[in-house]
Amino acid sequence: MRYWWVNQNQTFRQEIGGGYLWSPKRNRNGNRNPFYEFMREVAPGDIVFSFWETRIAALGIVSGYCRESPKPEEFGTAGTNWSQIGWKIDVQWRRLANAVRPKDHMDRLRPHLARKYAPLTAEGNGLQGVYLTSIGTMLAWALFGLIGTEATQVADAGQLVGEIEYDSPAPERDIEEWERRIEMDISSDVAIRETERAALVQARRGQGLFRHNVRSIEHACRITRVERLEHLIASHIQPWRDSSNEQRLDGENGLLLTPTADHLFDKGFISFEDSGRLIVSPVADKMSLKRMGIETEKGVNVGVFSEGQRQYLDFHRDNVLRMARGITTV
Repeated sequence: MRYWWVNQNQTFRQEIGGGYLWSPKRNRNGNRNPFYEFMREVAPGDIVFSFWETRIAALGIVSGYCRESPKPEEFGTAGTNWSQIGWKIDVQWRRLANAVRPKDHMDRLRPHLARKYAPLTAEGNGLQGVYLTSIGTMLAWALFGLIGTEATQVADAGQLVGEIEYDSPAPERDIEEWERRIEMDISSDVAIRETERAALVQARRGQGLFRHNVRSIEHACRITRVERLEHLIASHIQPWRDSSNEQRLDGENGLLLTPTADHLFDKGFISFEDSGRLIVSPVADKMSLKRMGIETEKGVNVGVFSEGQRQYLDFHRDNVLRMARGITTV
């Protein structure tokens, strides 16, 4: 279990009422923001402290992994400069009767503030620009002590949620609905030839022309080395939903993977460096990966990629892999 702090001054009511966290992927200038990147490392069973109007107003239990998701419509004019596609995490929120004001307890809390990415100043004021950040166990338990019984109940429930969620991941409803709407738009677009419309829809499931194009480049699963085509899935590197029509059919935007490897790659539990080195997400369960035949204790290299594949892999690492990129915690 990890502990997180979220500043929700703009979107508290929407996120608490809707049962989620949502952030853009990047700053408005296109640069990485560590407080958005942290969304990618949250896991089921983690606990989130919601800071709103100078108080810890709610506690949340994370019930799903981070995923791509359109900006919630209920945000309205909040975050007018935010991108329309961001990160979303399902959270079971509990509003607190004892909404503690951290500023009143800084003698107790200050020693546990991290030197980097702390959610508060030494005086107990919220830091502008901080959305989601990780906090240490000592700070979390100091806050639990101040909140009292409500916090203990949430922590106990979080442990159970983590165990259940790891066994049975929640369906990614947002992504399914998002892709379904794109598919409907393609199917009704008379500007696209009928045969191409069919190929684009089939490509969503790794079938048809897309599979044929991938097979012209890839000949076996990169991880398991299985070559029998009946055991392989044509998997998009840059997801179908994020691609142009040309990219949806591009063979270089694909890998042939066994079903287990496809699942791990599609959900962002693994990815690859341009050099072919396998990347394993820090939120992936290492024992499960080992049972799936994924080596986690020593370096694995799956071979070189084409220039086109490397460009798509860059997108996968930035937008699918469950790993905060370019962040060093202290």
